[in-house]
Amino acid sequence: MIVTLPFRPPYRFHAVASFLGARAIDRFEWYDGTRYQRMGIVIELNGTSSLKMTAASKADRLVVRARRTFDLDADPAVIDAHLSRDRLLRPLLRSKPGPRVPGAWEPFEVAVRAIVGQQISVRGATTIMNRLFASGRFDPSALGGMPGARMNAIRTLARSLEKDPSILTRGATLDETIERLTALPGIGPWTAHYIAMRALGERDAFPYTDLGLRKAAEAIGIDPAKLLDRAERWRPWRAYAAIALWESL
Repeated sequence: MIVTLPFRPPYRFHAVASFLGARAIDRFEWYDGTRYQRMGIVIELNGTSSLKMTAASKADRLVVRARRTFDLDADPAVIDAHLSRDRLLRPLLRSKPGPRVPGAWEPFEVAVRAIVGQQISVRGATTIMNRLFASGRFDPSALGGMPGARMNAIRTLARSLEKDPSILTRGATLDETIERLTALPGIGPWTAHYIAMRALGERDAFPYTDLGLRKAAEAIGIDPAKLLDRAERWRPWRAYAAIALWESL
């Protein structure tokens, strides 16, 4: 069946799909430059105001997941107008309007990736994720090359979710969400904000210690040491500011 997924333009489909594609798990998901595919689901640009999702069967949860993954509920006009008040961000938004936050088809998957990706490249994290999904186990062979603390963090997260699935849901506030996540071993501020941003839909999450963000900030004239202070003026859309900065690299 085919489902139309509307959005508020502009929408740069390639920007979101290529972000997901760069982190794709072998034989599980991929982006061929035109269509994003995940198992039996295909999503592609349908026009200036919608995406087309093709799936084997109708299921409301697939629509919810697709909209979350491709951030289709965002209002780019409102977000861009707010962020463009900052003269240093304004050129980025003119060049690439309507940044979207690539979300999570499965929040736990993104949470694991966030832990795996601590202090390593996207390619390195994807290699480990491929081994992990191929083996289906959180063991040393699948997580080879990763510090023991991160292995334990993934195992602890998995066990914690078995006991309390609400761990990977949004809190009443962003601070509550971050506090809940950082209470888990091996999850610091960067990891918590990344999970909150991509897996939990926290639009004001901001992984301010990220080296890429700091590099991008410095390139447009923001002192990296003062990035968090500067970001106060971007609330409540700091996650979109982060995407705009990453896209500028």
